[in-house]
Amino acid sequence: MGLLSGKTALITGAARGIGRAIALTFAREGANIAFTDLKYDEHIQSLEEEIRAMGLKARGYASDASSFEDCERVVGEILNEFEKVDVLVNNAGITRDTLLMRMTEADWDLVIKVNLKSVFNMTKAIQGSMLKQRSGSIINMSSVVGVRGNAGQSNYSASKAGLIGFTKSIAQELGTRSIRCNAIAPGFIETDMTSKLSDDVRANWIKTIPLRRGGTPGDVAKLALFLASDLSGYITGQVISVCGGMST
Repeated sequence: MGLLSGKTALITGAARGIGRAIALTFAREGANIAFTDLKYDEHIQSLEEEIRAMGLKARGYASDASSFEDCERVVGEILNEFEKVDVLVNNAGITRDTLLMRMTEADWDLVIKVNLKSVFNMTKAIQGSMLKQRSGSIINMSSVVGVRGNAGQSNYSASKAGLIGFTKSIAQELGTRSIRCNAIAPGFIETDMTSKLSDDVRANWIKTIPLRRGGTPGDVAKLALFLASDLSGYITGQVISVCGGMST
């Protein structure tokens, strides 16, 4: 029997990368999967097909996580179709990296809106359902740069640091109803986002990692599985790094 058998997980930004790895990992452990991405395309379709081939329920939704109204709409549709959500993974995120002297107000506002406001939107939209069922696990995707900062990523770092404060606050607010809220802080993970970096930048990142390699989306997904399952039933309000030691 899987660790998530009989449960339903909602994962934002899951069409590819870390979100996709989490969706597939959860499905292999028996979870039905509702997931979102900005547009309905072949990436959503292929993930639906892969999960349904496991004999599980899966549906992808086009949704803008940075829009409060859109989050309320899609959560309503998901609850109508799946009847409940046991696990929420707030994974949607973007980067607009540049030094502060070159950063535009638009660069700042967009990253904060997509990375931080989206977590407020989705958590607020789902909390009523979790409060009624008196259970739930909320997992927010932060970053090691939200813990220690990084030059050229002041907007991204601020958004991910904000997630940590949000996570700890929600853990306190909802804990009395057996709803847990934790954050994952990935380090250098090999995704489409990091593949755009130059070889020099990549090499410099690797030098800062004691394990001397980048992580994989699967590395993050395994921790998400632990936090989603009953194995972590007495863990809430925590920030756990998956970074090969780079944040030590």
